[in-house]
Amino acid sequence: WIKLFENLKYIVIDELHTYRGVFGSHLANVLRRLRRICRHYGSSPVFVCCSATIANPSDLAEHLTGERFELVERSGAPRAEKLFVFVNPPVVNRQLGIRRSYLAEARRVSLEFLKRDLQIIVFAESRLATEILTRYLKDAADSAPGASDSVRGYRGGYLPKRRREIEKGLRDGEVRAVVATSALELGIDIGALDVAVLAGYPGTIAATWQRAGRAGRRAGRSAAVLVATSAPLDQFIVRNPSYFFDSSPEHALINPDNLHILLDHIKCAAFELPFRSDERFGGEDLQQILGVLSEEGFVHLAAADSGSPSDARWHWTSESYPADAVSLRSVSSDNFVVVDTTDVTKVIGETDFTSALTTLHPKAIYIVEGKLFQVDKLDFDGRKAYVREVECDYYTDAITYSRVTVLDCFADAGGVVAHGEVHVVSRTVGFKKIKFYTNENVGSGELDLPEHQMHTTSLWLTIPRELMTGLPFDRDDRRDGVVGLAFAMGQVAQLLLMCDRHDIGISIGSAETSGETKSLGRRFASSEAIDADHPRIFVYDNYPGGIGFSEPLFRMAQDLLGKTRDLIGGCPCESGCPSCVGPLGETGPRAKAVALDILSRLPATGFPGARDDVFPGPE
Repeated sequence: WIKLFENLKYIVIDELHTYRGVFGSHLANVLRRLRRICRHYGSSPVFVCCSATIANPSDLAEHLTGERFELVERSGAPRAEKLFVFVNPPVVNRQLGIRRSYLAEARRVSLEFLKRDLQIIVFAESRLATEILTRYLKDAADSAPGASDSVRGYRGGYLPKRRREIEKGLRDGEVRAVVATSALELGIDIGALDVAVLAGYPGTIAATWQRAGRAGRRAGRSAAVLVATSAPLDQFIVRNPSYFFDSSPEHALINPDNLHILLDHIKCAAFELPFRSDERFGGEDLQQILGVLSEEGFVHLAAADSGSPSDARWHWTSESYPADAVSLRSVSSDNFVVVDTTDVTKVIGETDFTSALTTLHPKAIYIVEGKLFQVDKLDFDGRKAYVREVECDYYTDAITYSRVTVLDCFADAGGVVAHGEVHVVSRTVGFKKIKFYTNENVGSGELDLPEHQMHTTSLWLTIPRELMTGLPFDRDDRRDGVVGLAFAMGQVAQLLLMCDRHDIGISIGSAETSGETKSLGRRFASSEAIDADHPRIFVYDNYPGGIGFSEPLFRMAQDLLGKTRDLIGGCPCESGCPSCVGPLGETGPRAKAVALDILSRLPATGFPGARDDVFPGPE
C-alpha cells in the first residue's frame, strides 16, 4: 500500500448527499484517517465530490473532508425522457380522513406495469413494508407457473449470496420486479429498468430523485411513480409539487465528533499509525481520549529517542483488530443472526441490534422474500434468533415503550422550549397481529425483553400547567391533543432537518418527574402515561451520543411550532386525520382542536430562529 499512499493524487466521493447522519459521520472519520496516512507518506490528494440535489453540497463536503471546495452548480449531463407521476390514494372515509392503504395502491400500480411486461423496482420505507409488498406481488404472480420467481425482495439482513443472485437476475432480465429498501438506492449495478415505484416519500428530495433514477439509467424513456402515504410529509409533497420540482431546500447534517463514533475511529487510527503526543484528530481532546484508552490497555505512550516530549508516540498495544468492531452504518456493530430450524439448521439472515428487539422477539413473524417464519426463541446474550417456517395470514408489529430523563439542560427559551442531554430507556413490551390485505388487528401479545439504554441529546417542549388546565376540554381530550401535537411536531422536524423518520424519536410524559416521561414509541398507545395537566414533549436524536439533529432544531424552535400550527390548521379534515394529528385510533375526535388551541396559547415570540422558506402555511 505504500506506493498508493505516496502517489495518491485524487480521492473521488460520488453520491455525496447520501453521506449524512451516522453514515456521513463515520465517513468523515474514515477520511480523517486516510488524510493522516497520506501526510505520513508525503502526499496531499485533491478531493472531488459529486452530489445530486441538495442545499449545502460545499458545506457538507468541507465537513466530511476538512478541505475547502470550489462549487460547480450547473449540470451539462444529457437526460433521457422521464415521466414522474404522483399518486395520492383515494379517501375511503372522508369523516375520519382515512385513505386507501398506500401498500395496496403501490401493489395495484406495480401490477399495471408488470402486466405490460415492464421491468420494475419498488422501493418501500421499511423492511416490514418491503416483505409485505413482496408477498402481495408474489401472490399476484402465482397464477403463472414459476412466475413468482420473477418477483424478488431485497433488503438489509439478507445474506450476500442471496443479494448477488437477485442483482444478477435483474441484470439478466429474469427478475421482472424487485421490492427493495434503500439498500438498492445506489452503488449497485442492476441494469436498465423501465419503472421505479416509490411506496411512500423517502423523506428527502435527494433520496426521491436517487430512487427515481434507478429506472432508465441506460434506456430511453422511463417512469417514476410516487405513491403517497397518509403521513403529513407525503401529503404536503403531492399537494405542493412545485416544492419538489423547483429546488431543494434540504440540508445534510453530520456530527463526526460524536464520541461513540469518534472513539472507534481513534482506536483504528492508532492501530494504523502511532499518534504523536501533540497531534489532533477531530474536535475533541485527543490526548485526553488516548489517556482513557491507555488506562483500558489499548494504547501505550512511548518516549522518543530524542528525549523531547513532543516526539513521544501513542502505540496500539491490544491484540484486537479495532476495525472489526466498527459498523459504518450504525453506532453499534452488534448484529443478531437469524437461524432457520425448519428442516436443516441454517443461517438465513441477520438484523442490526437496534431492530432486533422489534423484529425478532418471540412469536414475531419474520419474513424473507414473502416466506413466513415464526420466531421460537431469541437468544439475547448469544445474539441469535431461532425461527421455523409457518403458514399464516398475518404479520406482527411491535409496540415499544420509552422513558426519557433529563440529565443536563444546555439552553432554555423561556422555560417552554429547551435543549440538552437526556437518558432514553426503550423496551419492546408487546406486539399486534395484523392481517394481510385487510390490515385488521387479529390479536396481540405481551413481551418481557431487556431494556435498551442510551444517552443522547434532545429538544423538549414543556407546556405550562396554567395553559393546559385553562383549556375548555376534559382531561382525556387534553391528553389526545398532546399526542396529536407530538405527532405533527415529529413530522415537521423531519422536513426541517432533512432526516429519516428513524433518526429522531418522540416521547411524551410529565414535566413533574424531573423530565421522566413514559410513552409507547410509535403508537403512543399508553395514554394513561401522559400527563394531561403538565406535559412535556421530547424530540430526541435516536442515536447514542446524539448525531447533531436536536441542536439545529432548537435554533429553529419558533419555526418548528409555527410550521406545526400551519400543518394542523391547514389540513382539510374536520376533526383530525393521519395527515395532521395521527390516526383516530391513536387520538380522539377532538385532538385537532385541542392541539391548535395549545399552539395558539403558547408564547408567540422568544424562541430561537425561524426559516420561512420551509413548509409554507395553508395558503
